[in-house]
Amino acid sequence: MKQSDSTPPPGGGASFLPGPPIDRTRWDGWQRYRSSRDSFVPAQILSSAEYARKSPRQRRIHDLHRLATHSSLPVQATPMSEAVAWLVRTRIEDGAFSHKVGTRTGVMVNGGGAQGKTETVCEALAGFEDEWLMLNQQVNPDAMPGTRDLLAPVAYVRCPVKATPISTCQRILDFYGEDYKGMRLEDLVRTVSTAIVEHATKALVIDDITRLKLHREADQDVLDLIREMMSMPVTLILVGVGIPTSGLLRDGRRDPVTKQWLFPPVKDRGRSPNAHAATQHERRFELIDLDPFSYDTPEQIGAWTAHLRGLESYLRLLNDTDGMLTTAGMPEYLFRRTNGVVGLLEKLIQTGCRHAIQSGGERLTVDVFNQCTVSPTDLPDLDAASGEQPTIPPFAPKPRKKGRNSVFDDDGPAAESAG
Repeated sequence: MKQSDSTPPPGGGASFLPGPPIDRTRWDGWQRYRSSRDSFVPAQILSSAEYARKSPRQRRIHDLHRLATHSSLPVQATPMSEAVAWLVRTRIEDGAFSHKVGTRTGVMVNGGGAQGKTETVCEALAGFEDEWLMLNQQVNPDAMPGTRDLLAPVAYVRCPVKATPISTCQRILDFYGEDYKGMRLEDLVRTVSTAIVEHATKALVIDDITRLKLHREADQDVLDLIREMMSMPVTLILVGVGIPTSGLLRDGRRDPVTKQWLFPPVKDRGRSPNAHAATQHERRFELIDLDPFSYDTPEQIGAWTAHLRGLESYLRLLNDTDGMLTTAGMPEYLFRRTNGVVGLLEKLIQTGCRHAIQSGGERLTVDVFNQCTVSPTDLPDLDAASGEQPTIPPFAPKPRKKGRNSVFDDDGPAAESAG
């Protein structure tokens, strides 16, 4: 029998409870993410009357399901993220389906913190892997007879804080579950190359790439590491904050019209073995920005409002949510609170929904949002030292005017005669 959205299944659990944490930096965790990324079922949409007819226990379960829904708002496509997803998917497919031998063109995805870079890239790669596995009937066509090598069309890793080339290689091998104990850097690079081939990996994502501090003398060989990875039969996707000024590329400027990054001519850097490494990266990577929303032109305002309208459809408040985020001055207010950063918007709406439910008002208003703040602690997986924390607009809500206490007022003789 099909379970109702807010009815616990047999065994005492609840259908909306999350399973074990998903770690996409391990092969089994990535597979869980890929296969379950669209499986969450949001809470039912109920009217106040329908909600009132439920028992106290049923209402509590439904409230928890609503909490889970607001904490799991889907990552909606934006005009900016669609451009990034298209380029990532294009470069991966160009490399995966090419029969030529040579370096694959990679992609560098640049943008501020909480702008959806990671989710956009992961969704694009998960879609590619779904299709690739279907075409290859879920098996590795190049596997050695008599073996069952792990099939990993996509590998996703994150640079550790204060990363080095050695720790970056170790993170890649961790994804495959490879043993690297006692290996030197050259051994690690060789093992990474072998793992990519044996596990039929077509796309390698290195997230938080700008945690590699290239100003440290001991880490200058990171450019050689990335250059070595370019020669591997895999498409590299590098994701980070402030890539153009990180040292991975020469300092460049962004053309305000074309939105493309322009780099100055190469100057002689002396006898450094890395003199032209950054230039090679520019030739072999395409850099694209994932920008936040803007609010200057009618088209930009329309895109922001359309995004808010999409979020309205996922709100599970007992009042009609149509127009709750998109009418009157709400779009401008929300933009002012978030600077158009989708991650900050999601946190603000999540907190606002909790206030709206707990207060019984069941409506998102400016007064409700004025009670909500977003702080760096709401984004714990972003490293502030690496510039990953977004700038949160300062907000100081106006204090609510308190009504005058009239308990001891004397209403006078007129009131007495009226009594």
